Amino acid sequence: MDLGITGKKAIICASSKGLGKACALSLSKEGVEVFINGRNEATVLATVEEIKNITGNQVHGVVADITTEEGRKLLLNACPDADILVTNNAGPTPGKFLDWGREDYLKAFESNMLAPVLMIRGVLAGMQERKFGRIINITSAMVKSPLSHQGLSTSARTALTAVCKAISRDVAVDNVTINNLLPERIDTGRQIQMTERQAKIDNISFDEARAKIALSIAAKRFGTTEEFGDICAYLCSKQASFISGQNIQVDGGSYRGIV
Repeated sequence: MDLGITGKKAIICASSKGLGKACALSLSKEGVEVFINGRNEATVLATVEEIKNITGNQVHGVVADITTEEGRKLLLNACPDADILVTNNAGPTPGKFLDWGREDYLKAFESNMLAPVLMIRGVLAGMQERKFGRIINITSAMVKSPLSHQGLSTSARTALTAVCKAISRDVAVDNVTINNLLPERIDTGRQIQMTERQAKIDNISFDEARAKIALSIAAKRFGTTEEFGDICAYLCSKQASFISGQNIQVDGGSYRGIV
């Protein structure tokens, strides 16, 4: 299927590794000129070269921390006419409600609500003027099925979801869509951290913990980064122009709710 986005430009936040990298790779495969972002220069440059070698398409690297105003300006200035924006950022460390104070919540909202909202603010008017825009927020399954140990993440990302739902109704007439991808158990470095945490809690080996987690997934396996990236690419396509304001579970069928 030709997704109709060859030659488009995409900013992918926090994309030197993990889910952001997966989205950048899938978009580059579709002929999109991608702008990779990360805080570590060596990792960013390595990812740029890796994607270039795989796809043969234009890839740019921007070393910037999007939780800062300076970092957001660097990224937006590198691609001032973005057709696609994928927001992403590292999630807060899991923990316990009674251990979190005001500063913990402020940090979570700075990273996982304010940073993406301000990136969206930076590209939205141009997308409306050009009558094409695709905004994808990588959030979390916890937005729709919260667990207490992820309270920092779910609070900030649910706030982002609410803001974007409201905006999506205003910009749909301009062929600008805003959707959220809600991953759970996609096989990235984040899952290594979560598996190590589970192994420590249950006093079992890493392999035992990984097998236990896999059994908790309806599909009985972890999702692949390729699967996740390709879903993102489709939502950026011309075919997906009538899909907006949606929260799309990418969790192997594990979500138990109807809506």
